[in-house]
Amino acid sequence: MGKKLEELDWQETAMGEISLRRRLDPRLKVDVYEVKLGEEFLMSSLFTAAEVELARLGLAAVTGEQLDVVVGGLGLGYTAATALEDPRVRSLSVVEALPQVIDWHERRLLPETAGLAEDPRTRLVHADFFASVRGTEGFGSGTPEQYHAVLLDIDHTPRHVLHPSHAALYTAEGLADLRRLLHPGGVFALWSDDPPDEEFTAVLGQVFTDTAAHVVSFPNPLTGGESANTVYVALRPEDGITPEDGITLSG
Repeated sequence: MGKKLEELDWQETAMGEISLRRRLDPRLKVDVYEVKLGEEFLMSSLFTAAEVELARLGLAAVTGEQLDVVVGGLGLGYTAATALEDPRVRSLSVVEALPQVIDWHERRLLPETAGLAEDPRTRLVHADFFASVRGTEGFGSGTPEQYHAVLLDIDHTPRHVLHPSHAALYTAEGLADLRRLLHPGGVFALWSDDPPDEEFTAVLGQVFTDTAAHVVSFPNPLTGGESANTVYVALRPEDGITPEDGITLSG
């Protein structure tokens, strides 16, 4: 355990001031790592159950071996680290818009996910995930053109996005762009801070098949009760035909 409160890093970014801090929780007697963007708390090492389940649920839906996986959003690294626990994962491309966050992992500032950057299967990619999905070159040279799984945890929810440019991904057209990055039978999984959203699930069903919204509950030591996040999981059809309207999508 360290000091009661220690700022490990603080930097200006295009999205505002970002900081990583460690504090000693007096009730739990553990060090808690937190990320703030401006005055908004983005993530905490106290609440990682759904980030872990994002990887587990997403990869559990994938069949086969020698998997190429992309994680959108590095954060504290729990989704990426959990993905690497699956022995089928051949390569892991982690796409992060903020180089400061990549730097935290390269400097091993986060002990519970230390070593993530050094794993030979891992490639930390400094890029805008959303712009890369819209583009034609994927996530840059050295990364696969198609993946067996895309695991996304960047925005709070499909409705509450960190930047207006992200909103287009959560439409049928945006999801169709993402779909072309998946092998037939590949899986898209998404973390959300809100309960299951029927409207978004319907949009997923226009582009993917076998869609599901998993509620992940976990103890909340701050309230003494339980909290919950949602993990959406959706499969790219093997035949390229959407399940509802029979439209063939390119890619």
